Amino acid sequence: MKDLKISRRSFIGGATIFGATVAAASLTGCGGSGSAASTGEAASTTGGTLNITLASSPKYLDPCKYTGVYESQVINNVCDTLVQYKMDLSEIVPCLATDWTISDDGMTYTFNLRSDAKFQAGQYQDGRALTADDVKYALERSATESAMNRLSMLDHVNVVSDTQVECVLKQPAASFLTALTDAGNVIVPKEEVEGWGDAFGDHLVGTGPFSLKSFTKDQVSELVRHDNYWGDKPTLDGVNFKVITDTSQAVNALQTGDADVTTDVSGESVQVVKDDGNLTLDQKDALHISYCYMNQVNGPCADQKVRKAILMAVDRQQICDGIWQYGEGSVATLPLPKGSWGYDESVEADIPAYDPEGAKKLLSEAGYPDGMTLSYYYSTSTTGDKVATILQQQLKNALNIDLDIHKGDWGTFSADAASGAADIYSMSWTWYPDPYFFLNKIFSRVELGALGNGAGFDHDDVEDLLDKGLEATDQNERAGYYKQALKAIVSYDPILVYGSRKVTTGLSNKVQGFESRADQLVYVVNSEVNVSKQA
Repeated sequence: MKDLKISRRSFIGGATIFGATVAAASLTGCGGSGSAASTGEAASTTGGTLNITLASSPKYLDPCKYTGVYESQVINNVCDTLVQYKMDLSEIVPCLATDWTISDDGMTYTFNLRSDAKFQAGQYQDGRALTADDVKYALERSATESAMNRLSMLDHVNVVSDTQVECVLKQPAASFLTALTDAGNVIVPKEEVEGWGDAFGDHLVGTGPFSLKSFTKDQVSELVRHDNYWGDKPTLDGVNFKVITDTSQAVNALQTGDADVTTDVSGESVQVVKDDGNLTLDQKDALHISYCYMNQVNGPCADQKVRKAILMAVDRQQICDGIWQYGEGSVATLPLPKGSWGYDESVEADIPAYDPEGAKKLLSEAGYPDGMTLSYYYSTSTTGDKVATILQQQLKNALNIDLDIHKGDWGTFSADAASGAADIYSMSWTWYPDPYFFLNKIFSRVELGALGNGAGFDHDDVEDLLDKGLEATDQNERAGYYKQALKAIVSYDPILVYGSRKVTTGLSNKVQGFESRADQLVYVVNSEVNVSKQA
């Protein structure tokens, strides 16, 4: 993966459409014959509906409200951002913006906009052309209302003309362009947002390749081709994102033809896909960490000795062996994936080693010689169930800690976690190579009360380093600050990182031109891919 250089310079380019044939050439897979899914021979096939399974249900499709990858899979195929990452995450390229310049002080980003982008027709507008006013509205809405503070660095947007805007930041922020690639910062029309009010997410409208036909929570999001899409015409007639939380049921749907793409394949289902000649298993290292975040403010975990004792009592290898028996992931210890350019392998030595006896002694010193009860929250999933069971057993056996288990759908869980209700909450985090999207989003005080920092982590030394990492413009300088921040964060024993999984996807060999990404996002049509399906 190439380093992404963000400098105060002009970027000029067009959003070239490479199509399914080129995209398919970079797709790697194993198991099955792989021939249809990994070549472009049938890329000219038109029509049909692609059925994609999701391991958990989206709750909010309103870009300002969404908190998880499940929502973003739908949002990214209905809406567009100003700029986007290439599929290999190596570079930021044009999307609704054709080019941009950055002021010398790093405070103002000027974007020129496409003149041919149109919204899908909705209840409150008939498919009109996108203008600079829409960009101003959508980005300023995100800056003030985003559930994940996705544009916290943006102060305001100036409309220069119908096709040009200036984004003015509160302070220099080298991560701004990357933030603009996020599904939370797609451009949406004011009429539809205000017309639908709180129900806008159920009637999402954007300028993307597919329109949202219907959204049924816990069941399916139905998308149909947007015939006025500004890019290459989608090969498919539509896309259905189906919610199937059990991985074996999802793969069974893949085998019977009820699904064409199954995300988050795990357990025995991995081998099932490998062994089926009509399917292909696609795996790629993810920019991902799985972790348990401990409450830094309330309850027993507010004591660092308690947190450290928990870290010492947990056998990470046993957890990973229990949930990833088929190579879906591996042990990790730091709150930053190895694929990030801010990762520092030397900090791994600062993580407390597995030492149950030492953990007992430390917990006794903290005033809990007989153990305790801690509340543990997670979002319902097969993997989540396994982690909860293993962790519950380990902490009971090593420290006589009883976990009071609370599980719920993603929306309920994310609200509880953000509120600080949990002594421990367990989840995964996947984003971009820029360490800002892990370290700032999980440990900055700016994120207090959001899902990222629902545990209440707040330390001046860390905040200072995170600020410097955000404000610097040279990537090597930024990496230095983030490596220091990583070491400082670990010194407070705030989080149990136990693993990092691969992006593991099951594909019908009828699918053409599909390409996995390290951030787990699924794009059916963009400047590099145009997925098709054989009849």
